[in-house]
Amino acid sequence: MNEEQSGPAATQWRRGRRLGVDLGKARVGVAVCDPDGILATPVATVRRDMRTSGEDIPSDIREIGEIAGEYDVVEIVVGLPVTLSGEEGPAAEHTRNWVRRFADHVSPVPVTLTDERLTTAVATRALNASGVRGKRKRSIVDQAAAVEILQNWLDHRRR
Repeated sequence: MNEEQSGPAATQWRRGRRLGVDLGKARVGVAVCDPDGILATPVATVRRDMRTSGEDIPSDIREIGEIAGEYDVVEIVVGLPVTLSGEEGPAAEHTRNWVRRFADHVSPVPVTLTDERLTTAVATRALNASGVRGKRKRSIVDQAAAVEILQNWLDHRRR
């Protein structure tokens, strides 16, 4: 598992698709970008499997791993929920625990954590502005948040 990096390591770019992941309490949003890292697009919403112990791989981890394989991704970017002041709380700890298990499952594909502040709020506002409401919005807001996470990460890397 990698933290978002800056400096010389952050300037290296390997061509290939990246997967963006927005981990929620009930659902996981998944997005993917093109091989050149220009544009993130929504892929799926996966139901969370809250099993945290035992040998069995939770179904959400297994399904997202399959999606990563289908798209032949070179890296997976997971949003890390931090407070507006940049501090980590219980949600960040939960995400880090999930990412450790997930990274083991998708190895050797690297998994990178990135700040996801306000991505769900931005995604929700965009969906509201485009007239998406009710159950339909709930089912795609996680994908839209994953797009925000991945697109922000791509844009930051390009700068």
